[in-house]
Amino acid sequence: MKHLFTTSAIATAITLGLGSTTAFAQTPSVNVATDPSFVPFEMLDPETGEMIGFDMDIINEVAKRAGFEVNLTTMEFAGIIPAVQTGSQEIAIAGTTITEERAQIVDFSDPYYDSGLQIIVRADNDDIESIEDLAGLSVATRIGSTSYDFLQEELGDDADITPYPAMSDMYMALLGRNVDAVFYDAPNVSYFAQTRGEGRTKVVGPLYEGQQYGIVFHKGSQWVEPTNEALAAMREDGTYDEIYEKWFGEAPSEE
Repeated sequence: MKHLFTTSAIATAITLGLGSTTAFAQTPSVNVATDPSFVPFEMLDPETGEMIGFDMDIINEVAKRAGFEVNLTTMEFAGIIPAVQTGSQEIAIAGTTITEERAQIVDFSDPYYDSGLQIIVRADNDDIESIEDLAGLSVATRIGSTSYDFLQEELGDDADITPYPAMSDMYMALLGRNVDAVFYDAPNVSYFAQTRGEGRTKVVGPLYEGQQYGIVFHKGSQWVEPTNEALAAMREDGTYDEIYEKWFGEAPSEE
């Protein structure tokens, strides 16, 4: 009788154990890379030591809906695409412009932000109003960025183009009069002009080369489709607009 009870108890325990394993299956942790200084998309909160920003809110909401946890790593922007390409990072979100060249080595989500390139100069500079006015001058931009590629195509040797590893470096070069202008992603240029550069800098000229940002994936990643579904649902239920307004002050244009 004692033997039968023990056997029954063990069988019950095994059954419960299997049920518990099923009920408490772990959410997969996915390696996600970002650039620690692309404000207001991703930046370090000095008070909490955590990464915050538009991209951080987007990827955290996507992860919740798509069914994975974010294992975040920060690195210089120039190293992000190679890290995803080689598989050391599965996903990256860093204000990354979707291009045909990049799409040959990584996968992209559907676009989640419309952007472009713009010029920022010192507030006392009234001579620069367009990309053509940069000929013969010194221009700062970011290493590995589409803005650097655009400058090379438009100006080539006609301007002194200096790529900097960090955004803070190129803006400090502008304020320190080491360069005549900075040419970079419009939302970041605008954010700097309204914050640290307020009263000392101004944005000039039109928006160049309309661009779209996408979340980056290792080729063949299983998370592309769930991410696209999450982004679509976020736009449908208003969550995307809420995040956008939080960081940019107003809902995105429907045009």
